[in-house]
Amino acid sequence: MKTKFNISPKANNPKLGFKIHFLVFLLATPIIFLIWYLTDTTYPWPLWSTSAWAVGVIFHYLGVFVFRKNKI
Repeated sequence: MKTKFNISPKANNPKLGFKIHFLVFLLATPIIFLIWYLTDTTYPWPLWSTSAWAVGVIFHYLGVFVFRKNKI
């Protein structure tokens, strides 16, 4: 049995997906560093999560804007 999903054209917008991803990254990063600052500043653990997430954002950017597939 095949399932059909009704996906609107707005939901299949890679540029919008990147903008949302980047916005969440920009909003969450200061919160992560604030939690680190308020709890224990002996080891800078937010650098690991932030740098890994930044790599993900960079690859998302490259996939959307640099290496995008041309639609026929």
